[in-house]
Amino acid sequence: MGAAHALGPPRRFGHIREAAPAPSRVPVVHSTDEDAVSAAQAAAEVEAYESAEPDARLAGGPDDGHGEPDPEPTLRVLVYSDDRVVRQQVMTALGRRPAADLPALEYVEVATEAMAVSVVDRGGLALLILDGEAVPIGGMGLCRQLKDEIYHCPPVLLLVGRPQDAWLATWSRADAVTPHPLDAVALARSVATLLRSRVSVATA
Repeated sequence: MGAAHALGPPRRFGHIREAAPAPSRVPVVHSTDEDAVSAAQAAAEVEAYESAEPDARLAGGPDDGHGEPDPEPTLRVLVYSDDRVVRQQVMTALGRRPAADLPALEYVEVATEAMAVSVVDRGGLALLILDGEAVPIGGMGLCRQLKDEIYHCPPVLLLVGRPQDAWLATWSRADAVTPHPLDAVALARSVATLLRSRVSVATA
């Protein structure tokens, strides 16, 4: 008699259920044919999880953001000038925060008219500071162009070469004007006023 007959037919134990596996505290990485997760990535995630503090694990893992402080809000300010020294002077005069009641500033430096238009068109800016003495396209002409072309254009602070040029702000439609050489106190005051109006509109 063959070995298979000696053992008899397979026995069925339908009344016995397999015990569920004990829950694991290690995150499980699922993969599919379309979006496979590499073994190295999975091992890195497990290692990061195991090295986390117990409280972080209970909160959902180190990468889920629970328990982390919210990022500090910032206001993005575009600074346009073909002269790097002028851009640096503006940012140094304003510093990280022009007034205590305002969020911190995040500067976006641009040196050409084309880049300025592109950045403003993408949105997300609270203020534009344009150098009226920039070449070949001055901040006055650029300001008028942006006011005409950009829907809800951010407020514009125009830097002019002489106090006598302030009347050109009417033509350029700038919201405020500051003359060269820059006065840090006057510049910070003008920027704070424009940003406060922007923040109040956004939170209204």
